Amino acid sequence: MALGSLMSPELLRAQAPKPVGGLPGLPHFAPKAKRVVCLFQSGGLSHVDLFDDKPMLHEHAGKEIPASVKGAQRLTGMTSGQSSYPIVPPLKPGKRCGQHGTWISDLLPGIQTLADDICIVKSLNTEAINHDPAITYMNTGNQQPGYASIGAWVSYGLGSENENLPAFIAMVSQGTGKNPGQPIFSRLWGSGFLPSSHQGVGLRPGANPVLYLQNPPGVEPDQRRHFLDDLAELNEMRAKELGDPETTTRIHAYEMAYRMQTSVPELTDVRGESAQTLEAYGPEVQRPGSYASNCLLARRLLERDVRYVQLYHRGWDQHIAIAKQLPNQCRDIDQPTTALVNDLKRLGMLEDTLVVFATEFGRTVFSQGKLGDPGMGRDHHGRSFTVWLAGGGIRGGVEYGATDDFCYNITENPVHLRDLHATILHCLGIDHSRFTTKFRGLNTRLTGVEESHVVKDILS
Repeated sequence: MALGSLMSPELLRAQAPKPVGGLPGLPHFAPKAKRVVCLFQSGGLSHVDLFDDKPMLHEHAGKEIPASVKGAQRLTGMTSGQSSYPIVPPLKPGKRCGQHGTWISDLLPGIQTLADDICIVKSLNTEAINHDPAITYMNTGNQQPGYASIGAWVSYGLGSENENLPAFIAMVSQGTGKNPGQPIFSRLWGSGFLPSSHQGVGLRPGANPVLYLQNPPGVEPDQRRHFLDDLAELNEMRAKELGDPETTTRIHAYEMAYRMQTSVPELTDVRGESAQTLEAYGPEVQRPGSYASNCLLARRLLERDVRYVQLYHRGWDQHIAIAKQLPNQCRDIDQPTTALVNDLKRLGMLEDTLVVFATEFGRTVFSQGKLGDPGMGRDHHGRSFTVWLAGGGIRGGVEYGATDDFCYNITENPVHLRDLHATILHCLGIDHSRFTTKFRGLNTRLTGVEESHVVKDILS
């Protein structure tokens, strides 16, 4: 082996992994989670309809929301000019689920069965009331573009445990609710001011999931290997000349792409999955790019120790025709989400995998548009909304935080989205207050300079 490495060093370089390592001293303490999957419901999931029913909503159905509840807080331009704000109770009934008896809509029969595995946080809040700043805020900790995404922070801090796949992978699907949904930009999984090696890699549906990964026609693997070796030598010379760390990052990116030529086709080939597994994810699992297909790929990525997997599912922005759009959207995600959590349990992975089911804000308890009209919907509501978590370091069967009788204002245990970020990092063994990098002369962190805290009451 020693003689071979001296005589043919290119073979050693071809096989030797060059993963981007984590920072010295991280994790700060023993983590409960090794990896994260974030199931991001893009557009603003309606907490009123799906997770936060109240008796008062039914008693006051069709009546004006009390001025004392609505207050003088800012509304979007889509409802600020309405003359009336009548209350609309949940569109469908639900039931008390699990040992703690939390209410979950019948639109989510699969997630109802997970009640004892998940922690439902009903008191999340954000200042953003429009989609782009809100989704940017939820994904990067800042409403302005240009900041590092949470997956990039995790990759930067902890590195990768798989040399053949990126530490951070993102996938996007379109729902059957509002179609098309709000646009999803690649900057949401960008690295911002962190080294570009930590940005997420987007997996596309179909035969070519990563652009420019395959060799051009007529180029054989050994030719590509020799080409990359020569290019790496030139880039290393350039790196020594300029001292630009991005040059080294580019070398690593080429090497990762070379290894992904083998790892990605193996990842996306689901023919080895059992018929029972495929059936559990639902009829859409065989359609590339669907939410169900992406959930199955997420499980396969997590099995391969990809550090951070992010799924974006568009179509939750139900300003109009919510009575038609919301059931369709729930049908998209209920069975695949349930299958993913159950699959992780079956494989013994839920214990050290953190599952985050999130959205950028909730929806208003009052109607947008005329009450009872088929075109009626709900507007944005960032003052209180619901997310849930499961697995690595989170207590199952817990309901945390509370809203008032009209699901409008938080009355108990508010959780800002920065607190959610701090809690995710904590499950990974990272103290958010000590996890910083220099940017514009500041020690910048994911949770920003405002006060934020780990939600310790939901930790296992």
